[in-house]
Amino acid sequence: MSVREVLRDRGAATYLGGVLVSGFGDSAMMLVAGVWVKTLTGSSSLAAAVNACVWAPTLVGPLLGTAADRFRRRPLLVAVNAALAVLLPALLAVRAGGDVWLLLVVLTAVGVGSVLCDAAQAGLVVSAVPAELRGDFNGLRMTVNEGMKLLAPLAGAGLFVRWGGGAVAVLDAVTFALSALAFAALRVREQPPAPTAGSWREQTSAGVRALRGNPLLVRLVGAGGVALLLSGISSAATYALVDAGLHRPPAFVGVIYAVQGTGSVVAGIAAGAVMRRMPERVFAAAGLLLFSAGAGMRVVPSLPTVLGGAVAIGIGLPWVIVAAFTAVQQHTEPALVGRVAAAAGTVVFGPTALATGLGAGLVALADYRIQLAGAAVAGALTAWLLLLRRPRTGRRDGNLPAPRGEETGAKSPTPPGR
Repeated sequence: MSVREVLRDRGAATYLGGVLVSGFGDSAMMLVAGVWVKTLTGSSSLAAAVNACVWAPTLVGPLLGTAADRFRRRPLLVAVNAALAVLLPALLAVRAGGDVWLLLVVLTAVGVGSVLCDAAQAGLVVSAVPAELRGDFNGLRMTVNEGMKLLAPLAGAGLFVRWGGGAVAVLDAVTFALSALAFAALRVREQPPAPTAGSWREQTSAGVRALRGNPLLVRLVGAGGVALLLSGISSAATYALVDAGLHRPPAFVGVIYAVQGTGSVVAGIAAGAVMRRMPERVFAAAGLLLFSAGAGMRVVPSLPTVLGGAVAIGIGLPWVIVAAFTAVQQHTEPALVGRVAAAAGTVVFGPTALATGLGAGLVALADYRIQLAGAAVAGALTAWLLLLRRPRTGRRDGNLPAPRGEETGAKSPTPPGR
């Protein structure tokens, strides 16, 4: 019923439409970009640099979040998506190995735009989506993103084989344009940005302090960062698992990721309903325990067990992330949401690059089963620490705002504008 309520809400449905079309283009482009670079240069290191370019801007997330908080969120989303729609066709000029630098520059710009959009969207959700539906909304957003990761790469691969990487760039540009139109059609009453006071450094620090000053957010966001770090380490062992454990060809990795993605789609649909039945930290701990169970199951060289583990990981990881970012929206002063969300994004997604390299090194040094078992134990330990003691936030440890008059480390969010 809650899912239907979200889709019946015009603001939430329009917002999801923008996320859907943009996610489709991005997922197609991310798959093709690495293949494109590898095809043009023959270099695996340059192909790997594609992901580094897209993820690097998360390291300056708090600064970009400060920029997002200086503007009204809806016009900023329209402007960023429109700018990327204009920029991406420049990749039609990439025809040889010497042109790859242009591709890396454009993808870095896409990464910057993604961080800006994530920060602006976090603030816009507070205005566009009723508080009681935000858990469901964030879950559906996760479902949309994961669903696109299942479908879009096939479309991107087909376009690349038939017409080359330029065609995929044009597809991504079209989806950015459609996303800009969707956000332009969003009808929401936003409060004007708070008057800026102090330097950029001081304003950025305000967002970091707001995050650090709320014990519940610190624990949930920290748990999200640990979950993504462990996920990267676990994922790095997948090729060794398929080869030495299941005795399957490397392409079978795609099957495992497809099964995991299916679990994430289910997780997003169920997230809001589950969150209403338990505190946020318990919900995040449940996700960590599911991830741990999934990583542990992958130690067993049995196809049904490994696929069952992929489903558990697919459900568990999104729950940790949804819990963290829903809490940011619920427990942060609206004027600071962009900065706090961007700082949280740096903590949660920043470890991804480190995890990939660390996991690759561990695979070379030790049996992949040790790596998976270590990730499982670390995930369970993190869940235990998350449940160990209730953080003193002054507000209820739940996913809805506290009643009027309760004290909290951050001001209670204002009612969403309708």
